[in-house]
Formats: sequence, C-alpha cells, structure tokens
Amino acid sequence: MAIENIFKQRKYPFILALSVLLITVAVFVLTTTSNPISSVFFYQQQSTRNGTVSRTANATTQTNTPSPTQNNKTPSPDNINNSTPSPSDNNNNNGSGGGGENNESSDGGDNNGSSGGGNSDNNTPSPSDNNNNNSGDNSGGGDNNDRSGGGGNNDNSNTPSPSDNNNNSGNNDNSGSGENNDSDDKNDSSGGDNNGNSGRGDNSESSSDDNNGSSGDNNDSSGGGGDNNDNSSGGGDYSSSSDNNANNNNNNSVVGSDPNNNKEDTNNGVDSSNNDGTNNGMDSNNNDNDDTNNGSDSNNNNNDTSVAWSDSETDPMKWEVCRWPTAADYIPCLDNNDAIKKLKSRKHMEHRERHCPNPPPRCLVPLPDNYKVPIPWPKSRDMIWYDNVPHPKLVEYKKEQNWVRKSGEYFVFPGGGTQFKQGVTSYLDFIQRTFPPVIWGRDVRVVLDVGCGVASFGGYLLDKNVVTMSLAPKDEHEAQIQFALERGIPAVLSVIGTQKLPFPDDSYDLIHCARCRVHWDADGGKPLLELNRILRPGGFFVWSATPVYKKDERHRNTWESMSNLTASICWKAVARAVDSSKIGLVIYQKPMSYSCYKKREANDPPLCVTKLTYNSSWYEPLKRCVSELPLDRGDNVIGWPKSWPERLQVPSAIQERRVAIAFEDHNNYWSEIVSSIYLESLSINWSKVRNVMDMNASYGGFAAALIDKPLWVMNVIPVDANDALPILFDRGLFGIYHDWCESFSTYPRTYDLLHSSYLLTTVSKRCDIKDVVVEIGRILRPEGYLVVQDTMETINKISPILRSLHWSLKLYQNQFLVGIKGFWRP
Repeated sequence: MAIENIFKQRKYPFILALSVLLITVAVFVLTTTSNPISSVFFYQQQSTRNGTVSRTANATTQTNTPSPTQNNKTPSPDNINNSTPSPSDNNNNNGSGGGGENNESSDGGDNNGSSGGGNSDNNTPSPSDNNNNNSGDNSGGGDNNDRSGGGGNNDNSNTPSPSDNNNNSGNNDNSGSGENNDSDDKNDSSGGDNNGNSGRGDNSESSSDDNNGSSGDNNDSSGGGGDNNDNSSGGGDYSSSSDNNANNNNNNSVVGSDPNNNKEDTNNGVDSSNNDGTNNGMDSNNNDNDDTNNGSDSNNNNNDTSVAWSDSETDPMKWEVCRWPTAADYIPCLDNNDAIKKLKSRKHMEHRERHCPNPPPRCLVPLPDNYKVPIPWPKSRDMIWYDNVPHPKLVEYKKEQNWVRKSGEYFVFPGGGTQFKQGVTSYLDFIQRTFPPVIWGRDVRVVLDVGCGVASFGGYLLDKNVVTMSLAPKDEHEAQIQFALERGIPAVLSVIGTQKLPFPDDSYDLIHCARCRVHWDADGGKPLLELNRILRPGGFFVWSATPVYKKDERHRNTWESMSNLTASICWKAVARAVDSSKIGLVIYQKPMSYSCYKKREANDPPLCVTKLTYNSSWYEPLKRCVSELPLDRGDNVIGWPKSWPERLQVPSAIQERRVAIAFEDHNNYWSEIVSSIYLESLSINWSKVRNVMDMNASYGGFAAALIDKPLWVMNVIPVDANDALPILFDRGLFGIYHDWCESFSTYPRTYDLLHSSYLLTTVSKRCDIKDVVVEIGRILRPEGYLVVQDTMETINKISPILRSLHWSLKLYQNQFLVGIKGFWRP
C-alpha cells in the first residue's frame, strides 16, 4: 500500500535516483576492497569464459585475515614473504586489487592485488635476488591451498629488483586483477589479465614486455599455460591450456616453464609423503624454495618447473600389481605362456624367442621383498644386493666354476667363468697373446659375447676400453642377464634360434663364445651364418669350447664339422692355443674381400642375393646364405674403422655427403645440449647413473656426448625410424633395433636412466602411449630417471600417466620433462 501511495504522489523518480546512487556506492565499495564474494564471483566469470570452472572457486569462506605463518615479517627458507622493498623498485604495494576491471599497472606495478580474497604480501626482492622467491606453500592469506585464484594462497605481488630479469608468472603472482590490464613494466609479473592468476584472464595486453610470463592474448601461465588455466606453475590444479606451447588435453596439460623462471615450490602438487621409500622433490642448491631432497643434486637448477596437479587428476588410471609368483621378473614378450604353449616345436629355441601379447598387460611388476637401490659402479661389478636378484640356484649350478657366490646379503662375483678358471683378466691376456692383432680398446672396440653367463667377460673388458654386448636367452641359466645388468654391465636377452638377432650387418669387431652351448653347425649352419652376418669384414670369432682341445670321438666330430663349415664361408683359423689350465680356444677371421667366395668349388652356402634393406633383421627368419660384404661407392669393400677413439668422430660407414652433413650437425647439437642442459640444468645426479638407454638414438650423439662419464648407453633404433645403427656401430658404440609398441627384451628395474628425444610423439601414432609408459616404468629402477625431450602436446599426454604412478616430475624450457620413478605400488 505504501508503494502505491508513493507512485500516486509521483515521488518515484526521486526514489529511483536515490536507489541508483546507493547501488553505485555499493559497487564502488565492492570493487575497491578485497571482498571475497565479489572476487570469487569475478573469478567464476573468468573461469566460465575460459571453458572451465575451477575447483578453487569454491573457496568463498576465505577471508583477508592472514595466518600467522603466512604473514611472518621475518623471511625464512620456506616463507620469504614480506621482505623489504628495494629502493629502486617503484611498487605501490596496494594490498588487494580485488575483482575490479581496467586496473592499470605501469612502471612499477600499481594495483598489484590478490584475486579471490586472499591476502597478498607485496614482497619485493632485494637487488641481489636473481630468483623468484614464490612458494606454493605458505604464500598469501586464506587456507594455504596450492592453487591460485578463487581465494586462498594468493601469492605475493612481487616486483623484481633492477637486477632481476626473471618472469614472475606461474606461481600465484598477482599483478592486478580485472580485464584489460595494460602493463608497461618490463618485468611485469604477467603481461595480461591476471586476476590473481598469472596469465589467466581474457584480452590482456602487454606492451614493451621483455620478460613477461605471458604476452598478448595468449595468456601463458609461465610460458605454457593460457586459456583454461586454473593455476599458476607453482602448485595446485594441473590445468589445460589452449595456446602457445600447450594444447587442450582433457584439462591435464603441463604448466609451462619460462626460461628465466627460477622458482621451486615445496611439494608443487606432488606428494612428498608417498610412504613409498622416496622423497619426491629434486634438490637444487640454487633454488630459494627447493623441494624435498631425493638424492638428486644440482648446483644450477635455474630453469625448471615442477609439474602441478589437482586432486581430481592424481589418478587418471587405476593400477594393479601383477600377482603371479614370478611377476617381479616379468618380461611381456618373453613370458607369454599362452603363445609358448601353442608352439609346434621347441627344437630351435622357439620358446626363448619373442612372443608379444596383444594387448600388453598394464599391471605393474612388483618389487622383490627388501629391494634396495643398486650398489653404484664400479663396486657393483664385484658385488650386488642379494635381495635385488634373489636367485640362489645359479650359485649351486656354477659353484665349481667360480661364477658367483653368496656372502651375507650380497652376491659376490670373483671374476671366474667356465672357460677362465684363472680369472677373466688372465683369459683376456691369453687371447691377445694367442693372436696379437687383437688389440683390446684400440682396433677391437665393439664385442658381442654369446652365452655370456653373468657377463664377467664384458665387465672386465670395460677396463680395456672395450664395450661388450652380453647376450643370452632368458633362464638358460637362472637370471644371468639380470645379474649382468644389476652389476652395471651391458646385456640383453636374445637367442640364436629361428630369427635374426636385432643387430645390423657387419657391426661387431669381435664375437666371443666360451662354452655358449650353441650348435653352430645345426640346421645347415644357420647359427654360424648369422654370426657371419653381424661380424664386420676382417672381424674375429673367438671360440673357446671343448671340441677345440678335447680328442675323444664326439669332440673330434664336432671339430671337423665346424672346420668344414668355417672353410665354406671363407673364415680363416688364424690362431689356436691351449693355456696352462688346459683350456683351449681358436680364433677365426672373416674375409675382407670377395676373392675367396669366387674361388669356392661349390657355391654352398650361396651368397645372399637379396638387396640389403635397413632394419632387415627385426623378426626376420635366419637364412642359409652368406651375407654380402659392405661396399663403398667405388664397389670396394669398406675397410676396418679407424682406431679408437678417432672412430667416434669419423665413422667410415658414411659414404654420402648429405649423410655426412647430417651426422656432423647431429653430433654438434648433442655435444652442446648435453653439456649445457643435461649435465648442468636438469637436476640429474649423474653419479648414480650407470645403465642408460637412448630410446631413439639416431647417430648416437647423446651417447657420444656422455662418453667420458662412467656409464654406458644402450642405443635403440626404432624399427620405423631411419636406420643409423650401422653408423653407430662404426663409431665404436653399440645398439639394437626395437619396436616401442612392444616390450623391450630386458628384466624389470635394469636401467638407471631412459632418454627419449621426440620418440613418444611418433610412437603414439601407432600404439597407446599408456602402454609405452608402463613399459618405461617396468624397465626403469626405482629412483631412476626418465628424460623426455618432446612437444608440449606429448608431454601433456604422458604427464598425467606418470603422476598417477606417483612419479616426481619437472619441466624445463617447455621441452624437457624429467621424471623420477618412486617405490610406489598400488
């Protein structure tokens, strides 16, 4: 009734004007204070426009009251807030920009406020600070969430000192809230609409930005974020981004890292309380807020960013542990019992060949009870933890041959063997005395040891600068290859059965067999013809076996058969001897020309007539023919490589100029990048790295750049890649063919570091990237490293999977992802 009277008295214009005035005043008050409701409302608007509503927008109960630990005026290692501004910095230090629009900040950062109602501490680093001291923990007011925006954990409106040339985007920085923030500051926290979240808003502008975390409309979050960013790089939600270096990936993209960003967040959304025996963080002596130490040391961790996650994205997959009795040593392609049961024959070791399950299982191999981080090299050559390879039967099998013995909690390797009863060193000297042209480490550099036992032969050749690929089938003697790799000696599981070995033609300088239990003359001589294929022209075959020196009828017949076979393929027996322990050997040499082949009375076995094709040995059947010799462009047989180490830089297998140019560029690139990034900037503790695998090795530049380190590299050439493996062997390195859509022929936990350079982008086109990640996790030991150089799109695909496995992750320059595997199992 009163309202009707007002209208009848025609006083409503006055009331309307008064109402408008009151509403205007209310809006002014709301936009100039840090009212959490108005801030959250604005943040929700922004998030909705960006295509997602952040979980953190629900933090409406947060207030502007700082917690005692968050507003401590005394800097501490974990909370460096509230430090005294530098005199040269021109910050106005407004406490809260709130949710207003069109806040301008120029020449020092006016209106640097905290969005979402959190308490901003307005720190300014001192002129000597060269790091952005932003911490996902203990930053800003509110509930101390590891998330930016929406109230809580709104970090400091830090303005860099004159000496700082770093970007302050990506860690809950707050350089003004609202749309269309113009930023002329050359070291602005982010060039664009921040709303308390570095590089989150729409339509942001940045003029004259030298080092802005995001620029223009791209709204990068510390170099990799953009639209749909729900967090800055320090911690909190693992956000999707749709611009620059990151693409939308179901809201699971890696937050980018700025090359000038030097900040580390404690935890960074990565669990530091895994209860898995490891600490997730990576220790860096040059970070103001470094993570929990995991044993990885670095003095120059200036450009890495920990990958952050939201609670809703910590488990994109549900994992299970493989639960059969032998699961701890499971090798999918060698333990496919269903396929093995269906074999029609096992006469030629078919049951030891690869039979890959499709699809591969995704269960996680369990750890042996009481598993420990392996003993470091060189001590590991002589002793390993018993609990890591708990297979005592080999001690009983070989107790008379001095292979291995158990001593307390260790396996100890005295350096003996079936054919070297006086020790490996004495045996190596015996070979060189028998035939002096075998000069270890100079002319003979790359060796294959067939039927290697526990690989003491290859282990001691390392002292002579010789790299040996130790090869044996699974379980011919219990876990011999597993022993070898645990010792830090190169080895791979394979067998000379019905298929070619996964090596190129003409690759090894010397092949060794000491009682290796291979019948070389079987099946028309196919096993020996396979050795002939992979032995380079002029290369040596050292055969130490009882037929060489025993004279009973059975051994004489074997010797005669072997002599006839070697003569038919033009191998020459260049030396034969018996040592003081009554052990004998014979050394054969492969021809270096076709002259002998042309003089044979019978063309048996015939010369192979098929044209040489690259990658031709992958799943190819053995052939009963003599492989062609490699020819140069003048149809001359390619000679012996240069002596080591010169051959590392001048491979004789390169015959084309374009390949030579590509090789030189490749070598220079890896020499530079390994020196400047891999060894200095990725927080890898190289003193703990021994067994390394380059999953996409190309010409072997990565391995060559690490040649002076006390480690070895298994160089893998994917079967769908350009075949550079012959060149790699020619350099004095070694490697193997493999298809990364299948499991690798090695035991679990056998490598300390796996390196992938743009491999995963390619392989993900042919098979499920989850299966590749599971295989990587199977191969890598706990506390081992995965280093991925790839596109941000691919990094965004694999990071959620790795995080669901409780790996610690760090990103460097939006290109290098470093993952550390933990001890976690579901």
